[in-house]
Amino acid sequence: MGTARQPAWLHFEASLFSERSFSWAWVFATASYGVGDVVTTIAIIYFVPHLTEANPVVRAAIAAFGGGGFLALKLLVLYAGIGISLWAGKAENDPWSFYGPPLLLTVVGLWVTAHNLALLL
Repeated sequence: MGTARQPAWLHFEASLFSERSFSWAWVFATASYGVGDVVTTIAIIYFVPHLTEANPVVRAAIAAFGGGGFLALKLLVLYAGIGISLWAGKAENDPWSFYGPPLLLTVVGLWVTAHNLALLL
């Protein structure tokens, strides 16, 4: 619930969306893009000597900072998506901005995880 001291983006009162829909959308995005891609990418990078990371930005982050750089990039993308959902989507009651980022990350995460699994097999 919102209070007089709490910014509007911190609660879902008078919004077209609910906390439940927000939570489930981001659970799926985190599971596929966050967990699935991270686990399969780490398996490829560290346990399959003849394969490397194809994304040049991720490859540079790993070269410079190791696995922590890779995780930092993942968190940056996830937090940016959550920010878009809350500030652009919820604040403007725009379903495309609200559900678009988690949907996009879920689709990308599922595709990349499946691709990585195919490379591992």
